[in-house]
Amino acid sequence: MKKNLIWFAIGAAVVLLTAWGKPLVEKLNFEKPVSKNISFAVYKENTYTSKIYDDASAKLQVSIVKVRGNKRSIVWQKSYDAKLLKEYPSLENALAQKITVNNVVDSKERLEVVYTITYDAKGSKIQLQDGTVITKGQKDGKLFINI
Repeated sequence: MKKNLIWFAIGAAVVLLTAWGKPLVEKLNFEKPVSKNISFAVYKENTYTSKIYDDASAKLQVSIVKVRGNKRSIVWQKSYDAKLLKEYPSLENALAQKITVNNVVDSKERLEVVYTITYDAKGSKIQLQDGTVITKGQKDGKLFINI
């Protein structure tokens, strides 16, 4: 009878460890969070000197989103006010920004850098969206945003 009780206890322990072992190990994973650097440059790729562009403008929104599984959270966001296309700087004088995102669990999280450009020409608007992903093992990300 005691042997059966011991074997039952061992079996129950094995079943519990099998069921809860992986989640328990994941929770006890003491991976040190890292910092990731993201830099981007905003510039015009055209001179926009033609008369057709005199009233054309663009505004820009850039977001950095931390993704872990299905959970998404915005960790940084910046909106650039609308200005005429010809007023944006050339690549040599680009609007540069560098952001450091701290506390990224590299094996479980990724960063998405997403930007939306809204062009407006005499009331006609169009939006373009693009971006990049900073994944596991990547410490730095660069993005060139041409208007």
